[in-house]
Amino acid sequence: MSRGRQRGRIVNGLLLLDKPPGITSNRALQAVKRIFDARKAGHTGNLDPLATGLLIICLGEATKISAYLLDADKRYRTTCRLGIKTSTADADGEIVQRRVVGQYSLAQIECVLQRFRGGIEQVPPMYSAVKHAGKRLYTLARDGIDVPREPRSLMIYALVLTGRDYDTLTLDVHCSKGAYVRTLVEDIGEALGCGAHVTVLRRVGVAPYDAPE
Repeated sequence: MSRGRQRGRIVNGLLLLDKPPGITSNRALQAVKRIFDARKAGHTGNLDPLATGLLIICLGEATKISAYLLDADKRYRTTCRLGIKTSTADADGEIVQRRVVGQYSLAQIECVLQRFRGGIEQVPPMYSAVKHAGKRLYTLARDGIDVPREPRSLMIYALVLTGRDYDTLTLDVHCSKGAYVRTLVEDIGEALGCGAHVTVLRRVGVAPYDAPE
């Protein structure tokens, strides 16, 4: 018996997409696949719906290098709000806690940031694509289920404070694969004693590619 004809055209190459906010990475992927009528396509690492920036789409034969790009270092620029924790650790979630923001000096902030540079352990957030017993954590989280997660070892190659206000910090982050900037921000907020969540997140690079400025 002959196989059924595969849908779509054979399209090969990499597309460096600047993902807009408000859509999932999979929705962006499906839109690209539809526009090019591509038979085969995949992306190289989820971006949160809130996030913008570089989402690399592999088309056709380029899917063979997707594992390499998944393992590549990532660079992000994020703005975080101090004093408020949310259910998702970003502005898309519900507020779960409000705390007083201290009058932190630059030295105090730098002292905290230093604790998150280099090799660190990070617990994946419940709102993530990590699997537990065959189910995505975000599926469990939406059902109100919280499960234990093992911390993961990763590298923060650079963590630079590029802007600050009374209750906001802007950070540039260069990290290894598997790092969650939302969790990093939440952990920094806890270390400061006030809590925090991400309000803006942009992926500016996936080695060796950069997002447009």
